[in-house]
Amino acid sequence: MAWKSVDVSELQIERRKFEPVLPDILKNGATSVKPVEGKITQSVADRSKIKEIFKNIYGLPEITFKKGTNNAIAEKAVKVAVVLSGGQAPGGHNVIAGLFDGLKIANSKNTLIGYFGGPSGILENKYKVISEKLLCKYRNTGGFDFIQSGRTKIETSEQFCLTKDNLLMSNVDALVVVGGDDSNTNAAMIAEYLKKEKLDKCVIGVPKTIDGDLKNKYIETSFGFDTATKIYSELVGNICRDVNSAQKYWHFIRLMGRSASHIALEVGFKTQPNIVLVGEEILEKKLRIVKVVENIVDVIVKRSQAGKNFGVVLVPEGLIEFIPEMKKLISTLNDALAENASVVAEINSVAGKKEFICTKLPAKLSDLMKSLPSGIASQLMLDRDPHGNVQVSLIETEKLLIEMVHKKLYELKKENKYGGKFSAITHFFGYEGRCGIPSNFDANYTYALGYNAAVLVLNGLTGYLSSVRNLARSPKQWECGGIPLTMMMNIEKRHGKEKPVIQKALVDLNGKPFKEFVKNRDKWALSESYIFPGPIQYFGPADITDMTTRTLKYEQSGLLK
Repeated sequence: MAWKSVDVSELQIERRKFEPVLPDILKNGATSVKPVEGKITQSVADRSKIKEIFKNIYGLPEITFKKGTNNAIAEKAVKVAVVLSGGQAPGGHNVIAGLFDGLKIANSKNTLIGYFGGPSGILENKYKVISEKLLCKYRNTGGFDFIQSGRTKIETSEQFCLTKDNLLMSNVDALVVVGGDDSNTNAAMIAEYLKKEKLDKCVIGVPKTIDGDLKNKYIETSFGFDTATKIYSELVGNICRDVNSAQKYWHFIRLMGRSASHIALEVGFKTQPNIVLVGEEILEKKLRIVKVVENIVDVIVKRSQAGKNFGVVLVPEGLIEFIPEMKKLISTLNDALAENASVVAEINSVAGKKEFICTKLPAKLSDLMKSLPSGIASQLMLDRDPHGNVQVSLIETEKLLIEMVHKKLYELKKENKYGGKFSAITHFFGYEGRCGIPSNFDANYTYALGYNAAVLVLNGLTGYLSSVRNLARSPKQWECGGIPLTMMMNIEKRHGKEKPVIQKALVDLNGKPFKEFVKNRDKWALSESYIFPGPIQYFGPADITDMTTRTLKYEQSGLLK
């Protein structure tokens, strides 16, 4: 595959000059640090099942680094492959840059190749040797266009065998998988297979997802979350300013976040809209969809009574799966569609598919399905993604809420109650945030993650996720190491079957960020406390250019004192 020339903007030319700051532990290269084994680990849940699946890589120790001479890793040149997997996230190119520099500084004869188009590139053995000449155009840039990405999942015995054969054919010593929870679960499966086959090859993961749901004690945030939420916050802030100027519309803004509400909460902190729906809270309180709507209507009516017929509502894209009755419906639909796939495929009309699938649902869920607006019901039956999940980005939850709000306000007026004035506009901010030029935080973080992955590889470690933490401090103070991929796993049902997956991190309702939100949301609801953060700043005072997320600030506030 040919490498295309890249046209660049004035800003991109300046960003090339940006030199990421490495943590002090890594600044002298891989030959100056040694890995230190910590405690033996276990999976977060379903331990016996996870251990049975990952017989060869389960129970690995945590890894940290200490300063010390480690010249042995420079004695043999290695060939490392990198693959970008899943959706794009700002900073992916800097992961490659950090990996490249970490390898070359340790031994100039080390080689880095990039598989094209995601995991399918591994199966098709499509790759290119990465050189500084090629890479220099992509440092500190957004997107994944350098080697592109894809959502192919390596899961069949034939695919695992082909992966092994291609790694052997290309003399690859290590594979670095840059991806989210599903992609890194796949990395663990590949690592396990290669171990079972007694091949001395390393597999290392790098945590990527703008959704922010790949996090734990050791992965404090996934890369891209900082940049994406800053981009969304600029857009939402602009709408807040517009709504405060025109004062005649309610804006319902759906934000990315398939499985968790981290993006909505973070953008809420940065812009202070009138309503921020947090799916995890709705699930915890077991709210029905009608109750969610009633809560929105309550704010609309109170603001209208004060002469304020305008406002801003943030809706996480995965909201519909957090509403218990809808979550149950979707789960049952997933199984029903999987079990009746051939029959459903032969039905040409959407109405026909809906009528048929309703016969396969329990009575209450069938009634719920029939009660939904036809557009939403149709969207719930769309083809699942490669991991068996409903494609929530295609479900227009904001339109469902608006339709139900209109209906509730009409009912209030029929009962001679105050229904207020309500005119709504919808937005979906998703792809706008995935490929932005990374913020200084993400540029530094991704470079460190890639460099750290190089150190893990050079020390012959496999089955680990690159971990850089202590992120609320300056990059020089960040701590580095690796955590076993199996440590984060549990069992989930996919396509009607139990599968090992890295557990998604939801918004912690007992955590400091959510508690801070609860303290402020009533004030936001009835006032105009809007914040207008503006675009990401790359040049200027460090307080502006290097700020990280409010989420990290609140989570680590006690550690910074």
